[in-house]
Amino acid sequence: MNSDSEFVQRADTAVYETEEPVLYGVADGIATLTLNRPTVNNAQNSQMTYALDDAFRRAVNDDLVKVIVLRANGKHFSAGHDIGTPGRDINKSFERAHLWWDHTNKPGGEYLYAREQEVYLGMCRRWRELPKPTIAMVQGACIAGGLMLAWVCDLIVASDDAFFQDPVVRMGIPGVEYFAHPYELNPRIAKEFLFTGDRMSAERAYQMGMVNRLFSREELEAGTYALAAAIAKQPRMGLALTKQAINHVEDLQGKRTAMDAVFAWHHFAHSHNELLSGDKLGGYDAKAMIQANKTAAGERG
Repeated sequence: MNSDSEFVQRADTAVYETEEPVLYGVADGIATLTLNRPTVNNAQNSQMTYALDDAFRRAVNDDLVKVIVLRANGKHFSAGHDIGTPGRDINKSFERAHLWWDHTNKPGGEYLYAREQEVYLGMCRRWRELPKPTIAMVQGACIAGGLMLAWVCDLIVASDDAFFQDPVVRMGIPGVEYFAHPYELNPRIAKEFLFTGDRMSAERAYQMGMVNRLFSREELEAGTYALAAAIAKQPRMGLALTKQAINHVEDLQGKRTAMDAVFAWHHFAHSHNELLSGDKLGGYDAKAMIQANKTAAGERG
């Protein structure tokens, strides 16, 4: 059978723990988008991703909203992409936000390539380019896919007990799909961050310029909303043009084309893993990654 027309049936076995994976509210010109899967440390399934896209669109369409704060319920901002909860919905079809076709019935590497163009790289670029200022309010863990949610925001405010990590090199993959590492960090620091997969403390992230402001966990909310309120006093069009200007400079420095290249290498890694082990993630699920993190931390003392 021609692979272009090959139909692959995959079972959708996802069981959601909530029908509201993202909460939305507006007060004083500030829209608050809250990741709401705290029982699984706000792991990102497609249900959450599409809900987040809807919430960003709602905030952009509301002329009363000047600034958007992205935050999370629970102990952690986000443990990354959902690779092991009952709500993992990788085989579920959604009404897509971009013009990529449905991935769920596609063969070979096309399956993940089409999905990740849509829900990872495509969504993140879409959110980065929305015209209103965005602030990520980060507490606890911000791991892998969690980095992508924080990095698309214009500013990052973190609690002093937060940490950042991208351990996917362990899977043989060169970083998460929204590959902003050498733009968020000095390239040599970005290499260390990826080569070791170690946690980066909020303090070091602040020193590297990745985090704008640090607060204690108790002061995080007040500090974040004070910053948002100050920004909300500026004219809407001035903020939009300033954001466009700085994003444009980043893209002139190669950010967008670099992501395109690394996205291709990312998917070569998926295919390589599958050829070697039969698994696109190199045999790692959420539990295996947690155990590997604990082992690595113990080895380093």
